This record gives sequence, C-alpha cells and structure tokens, in this order.
Amino acid sequence: MKIENTCLDIIEILTEVRFENKSYKLKPLKSAHIKVETLKLLIRTSWELQIIKDKKYIELENYLVEISKDINNWINSLTQKEF
Repeated sequence: MKIENTCLDIIEILTEVRFENKSYKLKPLKSAHIKVETLKLLIRTSWELQIIKDKKYIELENYLVEISKDINNWINSLTQKEF
C-alpha cells in the first residue's frame, strides 16, 4: 500500500510540475526526487523480505534509476545559469 501511494504521489507531483511556470518547478521536482528515492528503498526492502522476486526487483530498480536520472536532469536544467 505504501509503495502504491508513493507511486501515485510521484505521478501527481510530476503532472503538476508539467503545468507550472519555470520559476515554480524546482521545489516540487525536488519533492518528487525524494519520493523516487524513498520508493527505491521500499522496493529494495520488499525484495530483501522476499515479497518481490529478483526479476521484478531488477526491472523496477532499472525503471526507478531512469526516472531519478530524468528528474535530476530536469532539476539541473532549471538551475543552470543561462549565458
């Protein structure tokens, strides 16, 4: 249940960010990044407790790594100084 709620929170935050002005995107993006990292921990814990199988863990972890990279790139693009 916690994993599902965290996924929904991430989707909601990222959807809202898409419609925000550039100056208001940074804070919710950081919040989404924290939630993705939390989700990674929850998934890893589920795997360690053998709630999810190895193959599913690897698949989910790979997706979350990519999502985390994308959010980081988005944050970096907002914080880079324009020349």
